[in-house]
Amino acid sequence: MQDVLKVGIAGLGTVGASVVRLIAKRDNRLAEAAGRPIRVTAVTARSRKKDRGIDLSGVRWVSDAVTLAADPDIDVFVELMGGAEGPAKDAVEMALSKGKAVVTANKALLAAHGPALARKAEAKGVALNFEAAVAGGIPVIKTLRESLLGNTIERVYGILNGTCNYILTRMAEEGIAFEDCLKDAQKLGYAEADPTFDVDGFDTAHKLSLLTSLAFGTLVDTKGISIEGIRSIKPVDLRMAEELGYRVKLLGVAQRTADGVEQRVHPTFVPKDAAIAQVNGVLNAVAIDADAVDLTLVGPGAGGDATASAVIADIVDVARGHRTAPFIRPVAALTKPSRAPMTRHEGGYYIRLEVVDRPGTAARIASRMAQNNISLESIVQRRSGPVRGGTDPAAAAPAPVVLITYATTEAAVRRALKAMDSDGILIGAPQVIRIERD
Repeated sequence: MQDVLKVGIAGLGTVGASVVRLIAKRDNRLAEAAGRPIRVTAVTARSRKKDRGIDLSGVRWVSDAVTLAADPDIDVFVELMGGAEGPAKDAVEMALSKGKAVVTANKALLAAHGPALARKAEAKGVALNFEAAVAGGIPVIKTLRESLLGNTIERVYGILNGTCNYILTRMAEEGIAFEDCLKDAQKLGYAEADPTFDVDGFDTAHKLSLLTSLAFGTLVDTKGISIEGIRSIKPVDLRMAEELGYRVKLLGVAQRTADGVEQRVHPTFVPKDAAIAQVNGVLNAVAIDADAVDLTLVGPGAGGDATASAVIADIVDVARGHRTAPFIRPVAALTKPSRAPMTRHEGGYYIRLEVVDRPGTAARIASRMAQNNISLESIVQRRSGPVRGGTDPAAAAPAPVVLITYATTEAAVRRALKAMDSDGILIGAPQVIRIERD
């Protein structure tokens, strides 16, 4: 058996502590699988005194992450601190410059600097592994890097943020408002005190940018992603989805189109019988549509043990001497992405309007849709309450109208809604949610 693989870990939060514990617990099994023993020999974290429920008696403490990354007595540097800049970036760059393999769960770092870090890894002939950066314990990176190389991928999409999936699930099942559900998620530890990164779609976008690069051979392009979060979703939208045969999920979607690679993050209507519609709570799911196979992978997208499972799998690959280009192809072979404008997106749409309840309104809606060549699959109209302030039709209460369109373009939908607004029949902003039918 080969010499011990010495691991240094920067960051001993929930994931880092789980990595230390699981490596110690599965010592013999990992050695048999890797062909050599794996030991955590050095660590660094903000507090040395904190009780993490793990035995660190035989482990060296190092003053900071960059010093640990340069330590000549470690073989693998594991970065679990997070953040796109600062100590995380500096330490990963240091480790690569010293010819050390790097394992990271840091999607923000890779979304911002992935290709540059991959170049450094290639130049030194070392691994840069990041299975845990996308969808926690789901092995989607390895699937794209290794298992699907014989395929041409047309689309990759999924539920990539457990916080949003938890909130949408609770809203649908219990009919509660977004704000109330978010407060519950924060109390349970599913959402941060500042939830912006999760609920506004940025976390999903970072993960999607990595999947896009792996699936389509493009440079990481987070700026090319159209991003919408879930703050605008109302209980009425979830009730209408159920009534019409759909569920609402925040999806990250990347797909080939005639105009280039389309990347988008947004709430989405998915058919209730689709596999991804059954993924509830804090679970994640990634679906891959390819010419030879279609796959849907489901599992925990976060949590100490689930994410540590992915980190340890990457460490075992290093111990085995298994190395592949971080983004499958050498960075020099990655192409500059040709962005498909969101206005050219084609698909079905759910459109909920609040309109003035007066004669001719429905006809005007139908006329504006027809003028933009938008065919309607269904129209659902709910009667409004009594007229406010007497018999004046202009004072009528808002009447909700829900439209489901056949495939059309984003640009056509926006033109039709702009025209309705100019007609003076809309009250407030329309709700527009895209539909993924398969």
